[in-house]
Amino acid sequence: MELRDKVVVVTGASSGIGWATAEAFARRGATVVGVARRQENLERLVERCRERSPRSEYLAGDLGEQGFAEGIVAETVARHGRIDVLVNNAALPKHKLIWHADADEARRVMEVNYLSCVWSTLAALPHMLEQGGGHLVNVSSFAARVVPPREALYAASKAAMSAFTEGLWLDLEGSGVHALLVTPGAIDTEIWQKLDEPTAFRGRKTPAADVAAAILKALARGRREITVPSPNAGLMAARLLRFVLPGVLHAGMRRMDPVASEALEAARAKRRSKD
Repeated sequence: MELRDKVVVVTGASSGIGWATAEAFARRGATVVGVARRQENLERLVERCRERSPRSEYLAGDLGEQGFAEGIVAETVARHGRIDVLVNNAALPKHKLIWHADADEARRVMEVNYLSCVWSTLAALPHMLEQGGGHLVNVSSFAARVVPPREALYAASKAAMSAFTEGLWLDLEGSGVHALLVTPGAIDTEIWQKLDEPTAFRGRKTPAADVAAAILKALARGRREITVPSPNAGLMAARLLRFVLPGVLHAGMRRMDPVASEALEAARAKRRSKD
């Protein structure tokens, strides 16, 4: 796939998969527009991207706000005349027992992790259709396929993104616009330092650069869906157990990260205090 002089928007670009993906596109000569909240990080990213792609820039703001999520597309087209690739990668972690979560947190997770993808996609599609094609890259999570303990809110947001992308496969038929669903497993990013509650996961984490490389390869091959890392025995076994022996999978997860009786008692006490 020829990427030189293509215009690529990458959300969640201030770290992790987004940063690595933005750099990977820039190395191939694409003009990158990095999007995230943390302006200082974006400034450092763009400085690196401009070593290979001088027109690269950033847009700083909150993708959980519809106006900004839609505006990144309008601003990109206004500055560069087109948008060839939209990478929806921005995500807010939410590793928290459901007894400790509230409705405001659920809303915020859905806005950033799922609705921002919908808002930016709907804004980008008319431009891509007019210019004859484009690529949508939606970065979901393996948690959307097999939900770990304490990940109900996060997994639900990513499952919504996955279903939205699968729906695009048929809706976009014949349009020249291609949708790629990326399903990463455990990736070595700073998200692990932002968890609300400790995680029981102790396995190997894949470098973010591997996800970026897989995205570029998948686009070149016209793939609709990829899992990273692949092949991976652990991910394959978990997905198989989810459909064949779900009871065994759930029993293993419960042992890995059990719900403490104190948490249930606290939830009951909180409810009694409201009566």
